[in-house]
Amino acid sequence: MTSASSKPSSPRRAKPRPESSADDDAPNPKGDRIAKVLARAGVCSRREAERWIADGRVSVDNVVLTTPAFLVTEKSLIVVDGKPIRDTEPTRVWRYHKPIGLLTTHNDPQGRQTVFDTLPPALGRVISVGRLDYNSEGLLLLTNDGGLARKLEMPSTAWTRRYRVRVHGRPTEEELAKLARGITIDGVRYGSIEAALDRQQGSNAWVTLALNEGKNREIRKVMEYLGWPVTRLIRVAYGPFQLGNLEEGRVEEVTGRVLTEQLGVAPRESVARQNANRRRPS
Repeated sequence: MTSASSKPSSPRRAKPRPESSADDDAPNPKGDRIAKVLARAGVCSRREAERWIADGRVSVDNVVLTTPAFLVTEKSLIVVDGKPIRDTEPTRVWRYHKPIGLLTTHNDPQGRQTVFDTLPPALGRVISVGRLDYNSEGLLLLTNDGGLARKLEMPSTAWTRRYRVRVHGRPTEEELAKLARGITIDGVRYGSIEAALDRQQGSNAWVTLALNEGKNREIRKVMEYLGWPVTRLIRVAYGPFQLGNLEEGRVEEVTGRVLTEQLGVAPRESVARQNANRRRPS
């Protein structure tokens, strides 16, 4: 993508360019969807990009977009709210220990505090990989790469989410083992859940749960249905990433070596060199 320092004048309205039928996350020789590129650059999420385009806030090569069905290349000049976006930032990922009492959203109509209100400003704009609800705590992955966040959230990635959960009640190992077959509640099918009883403490029990997909409030709904309401829920792992000893409210960047080994992401230095080479005159 090219950079510029001045605001484009009187941009025209764009017509959509024909799109390839290839997988949206695969490299496309004709270019990539504008929403994907904006998300990859850490400007916004794909959904936000679609809303911004509908509001006339995005232009490409001095042409205001009217549809997200538009392909751009590295040579395209992309402008949002009159400001050109920067070259693609190297992919970065952080582990964050989310406390109870924060929403995992960028905007709350009721004005409640969100995860993103509490993060260090130096992180810039980041996106969460999945969510933890208001009363849940533990590991939340953050990234500046919207495409990566979307990929890691998909069930096809098959990354296991692991939780330590305190419930009110007396579950048995036999009852918990049945969750491996999945369960249907109010017409909604929940997939296999690996469950183990850790210990019983009076009228409460601690259990460890592991699942490969996470429907909205799945653990709370399943436990409530079985008669064991959740009183505390802590995510301790997301795929290969662990909460470990990360203190509540702290955020820690995942190193480049781990990114390369676990996600196949190029190190930051490599991406910086690629951007520099694109800017170098031929």
